[in-house]
Amino acid sequence: MKNLILAGVLLSAMINTGLGQTETSASEPKVFSIKSYGAVGDGVAMDTAAVQMAIDACHDSGGGVVWVPAGDFQIGTIVLKSNITLSLDYGASLLGSTDVADYPTDDLSKPREGAAHCLIYAEKAKNIIIEGLGVIDGRGTDEPFPRSRKGGRNSGIRPRLMRMESCENLKFSGVTYKRPAFWGLHLVDCKHVHFDAVTVRFRNNNYNNDGLDLDGCEEVLIENCDIDSGDDGICLKSSQNPCRNIVVRGCKVSSNTAALKLGTSSRGGFIDVKVTNCYFYNCPMGVIKLQLVDGGRLENVGISRITMEDVGCPIFIRLGNRGSTFSKNESQKRPVGTLTNISISDIVAEVTIEDREQATEAAYKSIKAEDAEGITDKEKAKAGPIMITGIPGHHVENVKLQNVSISFPGHGTLEDAERSVAEDVDRYPEQYFFGVLPAWGAYIRHASNVEFINVKLNTRSPDARNRITIDDVEGFVER
Repeated sequence: MKNLILAGVLLSAMINTGLGQTETSASEPKVFSIKSYGAVGDGVAMDTAAVQMAIDACHDSGGGVVWVPAGDFQIGTIVLKSNITLSLDYGASLLGSTDVADYPTDDLSKPREGAAHCLIYAEKAKNIIIEGLGVIDGRGTDEPFPRSRKGGRNSGIRPRLMRMESCENLKFSGVTYKRPAFWGLHLVDCKHVHFDAVTVRFRNNNYNNDGLDLDGCEEVLIENCDIDSGDDGICLKSSQNPCRNIVVRGCKVSSNTAALKLGTSSRGGFIDVKVTNCYFYNCPMGVIKLQLVDGGRLENVGISRITMEDVGCPIFIRLGNRGSTFSKNESQKRPVGTLTNISISDIVAEVTIEDREQATEAAYKSIKAEDAEGITDKEKAKAGPIMITGIPGHHVENVKLQNVSISFPGHGTLEDAERSVAEDVDRYPEQYFFGVLPAWGAYIRHASNVEFINVKLNTRSPDARNRITIDDVEGFVER
């Protein structure tokens, strides 16, 4: 009874002194509800103007929280600004418009790759947070945003889900991102970035649906994320500047093309990248791809504690000479770069032939399950061995694999064992483009100082190819 009386006295004191009031105190951030600026949230009304007004008011007041309560808020392009937290409640959805007219580009800079259209944009802004338990859904299916191809290049208006250029101090936490028409979360030349517990659901939605694209970014931490993408899951790019000091840990990634890719845009290079304690699964076109084909330096990359299940080629390391400058003047190719100091350890992987029924679900493949009988060369190539390759006169250097156990499907023939492998010096780098390789476990060419320490490779079915094939390799050690 004394405790109840004491509690009552304390509660009365809080009320009398104002401590129990719900008003925001001076030390707390100001909150700007998008509904206060006219947002409807019925999934039909266009709420772009209301959301942008809330953002502008928040920014003009010195910063705070832009609150998205439960509801379906349809928007076109919105521009985030400095010192803003975009906070989505559980049950809140920002839905991308399916009308291309709602994605104007007049106030957006032109990107180095692709068109400028996007749902969420920021440039030269600082201290932006996107958080909460809500959803940002681009609704970018092929019907409203079809892709067309001319001369091997994409055309047509397909907005990215997000593009942030030259921003600092960015945090993405908790939100689920869905269905972009093109790339997903694209950050260019940004610094001090943190992705935490983000969910990405982009698979089989449209074409080129990368998960996280980080171009020329520095000081980045990606952790506890769950990514299922149509194209590359976590992709580091460097169209101008290097990606530097990147950490990925505790993530689950599935992709039609690659779980983790460094490249192909690689003019600036990739320096000091660490990836650890991740689960990569259902990646039929390959898993880990380290690619330097446009100059620059790829060095000091450490990958460890990775489990792979139901995947294609487990590790692809490629130094090439495409030489793109990602500028208007592509007539002057970039010189060949350097790829060195790669450590890959504590890997367990099961490589499989892609399920043909599942392959038909991918928008970009345009195949039917009954198109072929038996295992095709293309399917075998996608489920190929470890591949480490430079080009004549330019070696991949200092690669160490340790405590690696990989199970391969087998099915290689004597004819496969005699295959020659094209150099493809300047071709877009995908491992399966090299065709079925003459080894089932590892194919190593134009490389120096490659170590395999406690690397266990086996096949589940008979395979007539070599376990390991080396060509123009200086200093290969296996123990």
